[in-house]
Amino acid sequence: AEPPVHSLSEVLFCQPDMPSLGLAVTFDNEQLFWFDAPLSRWQPRLPDFPAWPEATEPPSELVHDTTLCQNMLESLTAFTSKYLPMAEAKGIPVANVFLKRPLELGRPNTLVCMVGNIFPPAVTIGWQRDGVPVTDGVTDTTYTPIEDLGFMRFSYLEVTPRAGDVYSCIVTRERDNTSVLAYWVPQDPVPSDVLATALCGAAMALGILLALVGLALLV
Repeated sequence: AEPPVHSLSEVLFCQPDMPSLGLAVTFDNEQLFWFDAPLSRWQPRLPDFPAWPEATEPPSELVHDTTLCQNMLESLTAFTSKYLPMAEAKGIPVANVFLKRPLELGRPNTLVCMVGNIFPPAVTIGWQRDGVPVTDGVTDTTYTPIEDLGFMRFSYLEVTPRAGDVYSCIVTRERDNTSVLAYWVPQDPVPSDVLATALCGAAMALGILLALVGLALLV
């Protein structure tokens, strides 16, 4: 069998919207590192990742690359606006909300809003609980480039789920002020002891039924 094919990529983007610059290293569409331009250093996607070896790509080289990107953007925008006018490419974001850990009502947990099909990479992600905006306990990631030339982004909300709560993740494209919403409502899981009792009872009932069928066949 052929060995699996993997993809390691480094993607730099620049645009008129915010963020004006972005740079990330990904492996099979999973972000490993992103470049923090204000601090001029690489940041790991997860805290337990080893530090990026600075000698591999010094920040001075990245400054040159970002300047080149912005100059090319300005030149190409002017050229296409004059000679090749066309509609702007846009992706309609797709949001999915789920819990990071199994649901236990009344226990702290983390809601994850995974947003895909982002293009251009210029969206804001907000949270609401029962229609009221929530800002405490919110953490957003940077944009992760994926192989279909779009981007993905995650937002995390620290929650304590309770029966009747309605959470919503609102993804807004600032340029045209359009939004996509995804909802999450806690469904009270069946306690493990109740589930075990129910399964045991069903097994006993099935056993009794099979025994009666066997007796009927013998008679």
